[in-house]
Amino acid sequence: MIGIYLLSEIAKRCGGELIGDDVEIYSFSTDTRTMSRGDAFVALKGKNFDGNDLALDAVKNGAAAIIASRKISSDLPMLYVKDSLHALATISRINRERSSAKVIGITGSQGKTTVKEMVGSILNCVGVTLITPKNQNNTVGVPLTLFNLTEQHEYAVIEMGADRHGEIQFSADAAIPEIALITNANEAHVEGFGSLQGIVKAKGEIIDATFLNGKVILNYDDPNVDAWIERAGERGIAKFSGLNPSANYFASNICFGSEGTMKFVLNTPLGSQSISLDLLGRHNVLNAVASAAVAMEAGADIGQVKIGLETVKPVSGRLFPLRGVNQCRVIDDTYNASPSSFRAAIDIFKHLPGIKVLVAGDMRELGARSKEYHTQVGEYAAISGIEKLWAFGEHSRHMVAAFGSGAKHFSSKDELISECRETARRDFIFLIKGSRGSHMDSVVNKLKLAGRD
Repeated sequence: MIGIYLLSEIAKRCGGELIGDDVEIYSFSTDTRTMSRGDAFVALKGKNFDGNDLALDAVKNGAAAIIASRKISSDLPMLYVKDSLHALATISRINRERSSAKVIGITGSQGKTTVKEMVGSILNCVGVTLITPKNQNNTVGVPLTLFNLTEQHEYAVIEMGADRHGEIQFSADAAIPEIALITNANEAHVEGFGSLQGIVKAKGEIIDATFLNGKVILNYDDPNVDAWIERAGERGIAKFSGLNPSANYFASNICFGSEGTMKFVLNTPLGSQSISLDLLGRHNVLNAVASAAVAMEAGADIGQVKIGLETVKPVSGRLFPLRGVNQCRVIDDTYNASPSSFRAAIDIFKHLPGIKVLVAGDMRELGARSKEYHTQVGEYAAISGIEKLWAFGEHSRHMVAAFGSGAKHFSSKDELISECRETARRDFIFLIKGSRGSHMDSVVNKLKLAGRD
């Protein structure tokens, strides 16, 4: 964090009531288990927890002050607020305002985390760069990431996810990006947004929080791009594309390298450059072009883009290749799933050598069209030449029915794991995928070689 924080300053910004002394705070914590002595404890409240109940634990652990939505009986200075999450975001915004770093906000239905890693890798070739750790991209994770901004940072790459309207707006209002990227909009988490157009509108919330003299980076291949361009108003626009030369940034000469990795030529306003990715799948070419667009608009040159992209490694849970038991191969794509990401994964999987088994869990949050989407994935896997589809979960039954011969539904995950382990051998390759709530990573853990990450 940057500088000293007075409780009175925070109270003024978020409309809280200061109770007790106006003390100086240097750091904040939301977790009594990991807080350091002298932290101010921010008591968050969620569906299944209430940090207000832990305020006295924070006192025992050496908190310097309490920020809570319930008045606590304590001798410590306290800031009483209506909404402690809003207070957390307010504090993070103050830290962001004190920073001279160029802040980049990234959202979209798919590709956010990979693009965040790519942009971070490129910009670290330019200057000291903060990136969102792991999957800390929600309305709590974004403020906590912004807390990590220091005077040394020249760039910050902030990933923003959402399950419903208003969440990206909340995160973006704290981050105040100078450059905003929307990777795409599709049916992921449609249940929380009502429709695809609801998702398009929600992803566009990041634009509203971007500097008026900032830049918005948009996917020219996305059918919703015109709506986002209109929403950007007077802000600058840069467009990226998989192949369309009308975009500012686009790819050409795309080809598969060894084991499904990709090679292509990156075309930019400042010239072209050959790129070799150590990542699986054609969709990562588009991710790389998007990342190059963001980084170059932020100040990177094309040589730094090449170095940054070619040193990026696969992210765990996202088409992550592993060695499995009995010399089989495993592709771990269990971080999350939607119909489009299933199709993208199948497009990669079908080109890999070996007897291919798609091990599928349910896709969650698809609303009334869940059966239709699961059926489509099963059909797509079948016409793509995948030899077997083994599935677990209530909705995945529709995948199995649509796939036909070679498909099998399991009544328990243990049965599915046993079948995978008994079948595994050198010429088998397993693609394991499902929504995070399906916990298909437990299948990966039983199928991969011990100690392999």
